Amino acid sequence: PVQGKGTTPTGAIDDFLSGESGTVGGLDGLRRAALDRGADLLAFASGRSARLDRAAQWEPQRRNVLVLCIERPEHRESSQAIRTELERSRHHVESRFGAAGEGGKFENLNVLLGAGGGDRRDLPLLRGRDWLIVIDDDISLPRNFLDRFLLLAERFALDLAQPAHQLSSHAAWRVTRRRPGSLARETHFVEIGPVTAFARRTFPTLLPFPELRMGWGLDVHWAALARERGWRCGIIDATPIRHRIAPAADSYPRDQAIAEARAFLAGRPYLPADEAQQTLVTHRRL
Repeated sequence: PVQGKGTTPTGAIDDFLSGESGTVGGLDGLRRAALDRGADLLAFASGRSARLDRAAQWEPQRRNVLVLCIERPEHRESSQAIRTELERSRHHVESRFGAAGEGGKFENLNVLLGAGGGDRRDLPLLRGRDWLIVIDDDISLPRNFLDRFLLLAERFALDLAQPAHQLSSHAAWRVTRRRPGSLARETHFVEIGPVTAFARRTFPTLLPFPELRMGWGLDVHWAALARERGWRCGIIDATPIRHRIAPAADSYPRDQAIAEARAFLAGRPYLPADEAQQTLVTHRRL
């Protein structure tokens, strides 16, 4: 495992950060949106979208999926659209949406899991689940998202997975932006949000979540654990999400998020950002 270097009092760059803001806007945002439309049209015209939907009707076998989402009043419209899209899936999906309350993201997720305070007792809500998917409330999902996503995550034997961001999305890690022509990529890294999927074999190690408010640094720690345990991480390019309502750290102070990450990673293994940004294998065909 890679042991984190942390930061020095003299202000050395924290090697767990992506080093990029990822915020999209202005003319660049318009250009990126045009590229997204072109990629979507190409997937449709080439028949790739139809082939994915046909395959997803049969593979994998019907899965038991738990979806957790912390819902804020100002994002009620987008969270309802998320619910509607998930309900289209042929898989058995239980969605649990909870209020943000006073806690941070991962504290609130633990409450939804029935593990307030980070209690690592058996979590009844996870019994019989094949996948846990954590979704932020401020994104847009593509049509037929979950069936396509699980098809590709299981076809390529991923244990930690996320959908790619559209090119026009706010995305702090460039490795997570969609790659036209790719179905999925194997990587070292899957980010903490806005959508993260956990296969059953990861539950005993990763759940419940650490009691973190913002969670920066948690994903590079997951990357180190994945390397230790031989888990496969990947990004699904064929199901790109749109994250445009607000950039990362828009609702909380960036310096507090970094301070929390430094404290969390002190003494814990993590993967530095330069390795987290790497793509290992690109899958272009089923």
